[in-house]
Amino acid sequence: MRDLPPHLNLWKKQLGRVPDSVWEQTDLETLVLAENSLTEVSDKIGRLTRLRMLDLGHNALTEVPGRLGDLEGLTDFLYLHDNRLSALPASLGRLTKLRYLNISENAFQEFPECVCSMSGLTELRVSDNSLASLPDSIGRLSRLRELHLRNNTLAALPEAFGMLQELRHIDLRGNPLAQLPDAIAALPRLEKLDLRWVEKLIPPPWLANLEERGCVVYR
Repeated sequence: MRDLPPHLNLWKKQLGRVPDSVWEQTDLETLVLAENSLTEVSDKIGRLTRLRMLDLGHNALTEVPGRLGDLEGLTDFLYLHDNRLSALPASLGRLTKLRYLNISENAFQEFPECVCSMSGLTELRVSDNSLASLPDSIGRLSRLRELHLRNNTLAALPEAFGMLQELRHIDLRGNPLAQLPDAIAALPRLEKLDLRWVEKLIPPPWLANLEERGCVVYR
């Protein structure tokens, strides 16, 4: 019998549901299930322990299975954007090797606490949700280089931002921010602070210093 391929791309195949045969391919390293009108994903996904990349974006998911947290080998990408998610299972906090997570374009009103346990993240995208605040525990993402929060309802940010010493890029476009934490001014590697369409912000004095340091700051 021919060995099954380690990569499976089922993008835009109008599946409706994932065939059970997919969950038998336990040697898969990448799995793309984007744009298939999926409303659920089987717990059997936990069998795919060799996955490095999983794309469930552009579907109609209202939840993801807790067994997703069994995929502790996920290192490269996890795409959950453009679904109908309002929460994530706590088990996803076990994905400590994951470097890229996209949960944009969903229905999150609260920041998923499990994300703060994903200590390997270097890029996090949570744009186009309804987040009104961020937890102090976001400071645990000490390897984060890019944080995308465009088009939420954030009025303030926690001082814990000061713990994100690797941050290069912060996208805050389209939020009703009235102020920024002073901790941002001390981030040593910050290259871009995007404040377009942040109309209520009273610019703090240190914002001019960031401009002088060469950061790209839009107001």
